[in-house]
Amino acid sequence: MTTFPTQARVVIIGGGIIGTSTAYHLAKLGWKDVVLIERNKLTSGSTWHAAGLVGQLRSSANITQLLGESVKLYRTLEQETGLATGWKMNGGLRLACNQERWTEVKRQATTARSFGLEMHLLTPSEAQKLWPLMDVSDVVGAAFLPTDGQANPSDITQSLAKGARNNGAQIFENTEVLSIEVVKGRVKSVETSKGRIACEFVVNCAGQWAAEVGRMVGVTVPLVSVEHQYMVTEPIEGVTANLPTLRDPDRLTYYKEEVGGLVMGGYEPNPIAWAVDGFPKNFEFQLLGSNFDHFEQLMELALGRVPALQKAGIKSLINGPESFTPDGNFILGEAPEVANFFVGAGFNAFGIASGGGAGKVLAEWVAAGQPPYDLWPVDIRRFGRNHRDMEWVRKRTLEAYGKHYTIAWPHEEHKSGRPLRRSPLYDRLKSQGACFGEKQGWERPNWFAQGSEKPEDNHTFGRPNWFDAVKREHIATRESVGVFDQTSFSKFMLTGPDAESALSWICANDVAKPVGSLIYTQMLNAKGGVECDLTLARLSHDAYYIVTGTAFATHDYDWIRRNIPEGSNVQLTDVTSSHAVLSVMGPNARRVLEKLTRDNISNEAFPFGQVRNICIAGAPLIALRVTYVGELGWELHIPVEFAVTVYDAIMQAGKEFNIVNAGYRTIESMRLEKGYRAWGSDIGPDHSPLEAGLGWAVKFKRNIPFLGRDALEAQRGQKLKKFMCTFTVDDPNVVLLGRETIYRNGERVGWLTGGGFGHTIGKPIGLGYVRQPNGLDNDYLKEGKYQLEVATERVDCALHLNSLFDPEMSRIKT
Repeated sequence: MTTFPTQARVVIIGGGIIGTSTAYHLAKLGWKDVVLIERNKLTSGSTWHAAGLVGQLRSSANITQLLGESVKLYRTLEQETGLATGWKMNGGLRLACNQERWTEVKRQATTARSFGLEMHLLTPSEAQKLWPLMDVSDVVGAAFLPTDGQANPSDITQSLAKGARNNGAQIFENTEVLSIEVVKGRVKSVETSKGRIACEFVVNCAGQWAAEVGRMVGVTVPLVSVEHQYMVTEPIEGVTANLPTLRDPDRLTYYKEEVGGLVMGGYEPNPIAWAVDGFPKNFEFQLLGSNFDHFEQLMELALGRVPALQKAGIKSLINGPESFTPDGNFILGEAPEVANFFVGAGFNAFGIASGGGAGKVLAEWVAAGQPPYDLWPVDIRRFGRNHRDMEWVRKRTLEAYGKHYTIAWPHEEHKSGRPLRRSPLYDRLKSQGACFGEKQGWERPNWFAQGSEKPEDNHTFGRPNWFDAVKREHIATRESVGVFDQTSFSKFMLTGPDAESALSWICANDVAKPVGSLIYTQMLNAKGGVECDLTLARLSHDAYYIVTGTAFATHDYDWIRRNIPEGSNVQLTDVTSSHAVLSVMGPNARRVLEKLTRDNISNEAFPFGQVRNICIAGAPLIALRVTYVGELGWELHIPVEFAVTVYDAIMQAGKEFNIVNAGYRTIESMRLEKGYRAWGSDIGPDHSPLEAGLGWAVKFKRNIPFLGRDALEAQRGQKLKKFMCTFTVDDPNVVLLGRETIYRNGERVGWLTGGGFGHTIGKPIGLGYVRQPNGLDNDYLKEGKYQLEVATERVDCALHLNSLFDPEMSRIKT
């Protein structure tokens, strides 16, 4: 018997595939004091009853890479440990049964090509040759990924556990976590049913129980349990061991081979939540009662695809609860609430597909203090205040579960749990035709309907129903003036005598500017990647007002707080809810505001890149002379109680200029014409300011150290290997959404990070990095002939290194 340890470097809680994979990879990194504790037996939570399909393609290149790491590990793990894993690289089929789905699949094929993943488009008859049991009379086409496969969840977990032990990790079953000690905001120890373990790190891989474990230390882990059923049949004639996995999203079902029979499950539109009032005690290696009535809807759909199921014997109907999240992505990373407390949970029924890669990147994150590459789509810091309420989380999660196999429409919005967070102007804007979207619980106007238009999105891969409305708002703002409600901006105050010196270290740009200055800056990691992209307003010698994107409240606050130099006398406060924001933009913006203030807002008195405390319509507010749409304008940060008064006054004063309400989709269209970058898509931790064309916002000329400077200085001394460019297509009917493949002289060199339509230039626009491992320069970029692959079809495009529109020159750049 191994003596139970009293100390360890890291304690991993949970003995499913994620916990064992994390232990395996930490041990592989040379960490010797790795302890994994499981309250029952390995796999006893939800791993043991997982279906075991392993797919790789996701909408993010890096998450696709992570899933590819799983496949890479599973191919060799059995040879390494001597324990069977059940891994088979039998490929994966995905069917399309209507034209909209076929368009989605073709776009997915382009995405796969962008990310370097092999994927083939097949005719119905070609697909049937790979999967002879299916009826293809309604199939339009199919996609085949030859490197997808399947594994035995329990076997692969035991194999990972053995590999972890072989490299020095200790695993203790039948060990319950009673409490976790936190001292001065940092993990100190774990109290278990077998004793206390002092430790530096805790990794919460407790699956469905991860939220419960998180609550022990005040960490929010937004996941809930949902019943998930699949059927296991007796052997069926024609089912061979090498049968590919099959996903039939239009019939909401999936299939894999098992011992000569089939596993068939799916994602019904009306899922059933489990453990709403808490978990039953000692729930391990247990299933819920089979719900044949609820499964019937999937069975009926499956019979039309696989007629052999009508006569097949049924071994069992498995009903095993699994953890799901509000956005369908899993949760990784260091919790913002507690230092050295990491989470790996919420895998939305693809934990087996993710397990190898997720454990690897989580181990590397723990070891290095930062992720190995940008993992924003699964980063725990993507969640906000609205995710603290589990009832809201449950509503949104059940909606996401029900959409698992529906078409992922461009610009699709969730409907559940709304409205939650509302600007003071919500009712005003709703009465004027606003079609709202939602982000971090905030209701935000996407566009405004007029006349007979309905403020509703009609989903399509073609030109959307709101295209003309956005054009109307775009042109009105370019030619006169528009008003945008941007209250959802995340806003912080950093105050104290050391505010300037703290931000000088954290920010790439120079923040030692006079009071009244605006500073657009990035905050970088040690590798020179962009962690935050935001604006600072210096309100006084010891106070900075910080404005960043709606979705980045938790992330950016956490990054700033963690990187304030030790001993600095500063205070960081989230003031998001204290101010509404109205952005008044367009060539007539000054003329409108001059009617409402006695303050001098002339260009001489209030130039671009400045902040002033002024009064508008009787309201004291903070005015920022800045733009994200490329026009003259101000962001007005208004105490919430004055917001409606100021809005009404602006709209009244703007009548003679035909002022319009405008929404976020107009902002997107206008910022693309200017080539303004968006964090999370165009820029992020894997991209430096130099690569993103933002070197002008770096204080190279000042001999001031800042986080990431050494990496940028090294990069300046050599050719860049990628560079952000703008692309346009002459055909206005081409729809660019992002992830379209970029070709230079017929060679794949990257993909679009985002796309849309520029209504001033009348063309589709995309942004993306051109990549060249041997280095590139402007001549290389300009000399190429470029094409974009859009839904598997190539279209000619033009590359641009400057913005497409310059209002100061009153002309379109060509």
